[in-house]
Amino acid sequence: MSTTVAGAGAAGAAGIEGVAGTDAGAPGAEEFAGLVLAAGPHATAVTLAVARGGRSAVHCHGRTARDGGPCTPDTGYELGSVTKTFTALLLAELAARGEVAPDDPVQRHLPAGRRPPDVRRGGPIRLIHLATHTSGLPGLPPGLLASAVPSWNRNPYAGYDEQRFWAALARTTVRHPPGEVYWYSNYGVGLLGWLLAEAGGGPDYAGLLDERIGRPLGLATLSCSPDAPHLATGHHLGRPLPPWRIPALPGAGAVRAGGADLLRFLRAHLEPDGGPLGTALREVQRPRLRLPRSGDEICLVWNHRRAPDDRDLFFHSGGTRGFTAFVGFCPQTATAVAALTNTGPTVRSCFTQTAYDTFKRLARPEGETPGSG
Repeated sequence: MSTTVAGAGAAGAAGIEGVAGTDAGAPGAEEFAGLVLAAGPHATAVTLAVARGGRSAVHCHGRTARDGGPCTPDTGYELGSVTKTFTALLLAELAARGEVAPDDPVQRHLPAGRRPPDVRRGGPIRLIHLATHTSGLPGLPPGLLASAVPSWNRNPYAGYDEQRFWAALARTTVRHPPGEVYWYSNYGVGLLGWLLAEAGGGPDYAGLLDERIGRPLGLATLSCSPDAPHLATGHHLGRPLPPWRIPALPGAGAVRAGGADLLRFLRAHLEPDGGPLGTALREVQRPRLRLPRSGDEICLVWNHRRAPDDRDLFFHSGGTRGFTAFVGFCPQTATAVAALTNTGPTVRSCFTQTAYDTFKRLARPEGETPGSG
């Protein structure tokens, strides 16, 4: 079963009538079949949410589980590392209010009694380092992988809690002087999430996310809870999985959302001056450094790629054990794409690459040939 919910302006289920089948005129309709195919036989649900100019659509295929209800624009998916784009926006939003500064050292916002990592060369780790993967921290906290092995194929991070995180932070020595080397770090962005919750008055990352981003942007399905309603069931190689739990690193990978709300989130980046969080939405799009051995740049978390015709492509992907997600937007063509499926990434899966190719194609200017851009 496939459903397309389409409309002018912001996409979403509210106030828009869903139509069974595929609306051939809706943005993304031509690309959706290829994305469903790329999700593979183990996926039961696929969503493609697209905005193009003034038109938008949320294409939904399948069911929330093999015996579940139909997939809808409000069906929630685990976003994995796409969570980091929300953490980046929180940093920019708190900075716009003067509650933090990107150059603040980590120590300034640690909860009472918590010790920072050991930095033996260079200056202190700053918030901007955490948001650009240049903190010198390793990819994961010490001890997490060892604790993850017994439940690797189901819920590997569930047993590593907040207390273990803070204990590990106090005994961490950074790999490189902060600000000098790019090294993708769930640890670093996870730490950023805790620091922002402390600076913003919490009570925790999930509460701050709802207060500062969810409610202002009207994102009803945005949640960090594994027990949130309307969630699809994740699958790994065809086996259904329990909800993803990542108590030590919520700012790096705990967020869930539906396709319609992700499109609202992305459209806010396309039109920062037309709604709330304007200063913060502009700030997350500012390139900070060029990635090694690449023409790409990193902004606050977001990857930035300049197309040959000077279009700006911002994108990020994510995955948990049972879900794969991709988001991207292009301001020049007012294009936004969110692609979601309820099966986890594997070595052979091509969902993320197909989603990026779909985004790149949809972000072309009107009339541009498929081979360009």
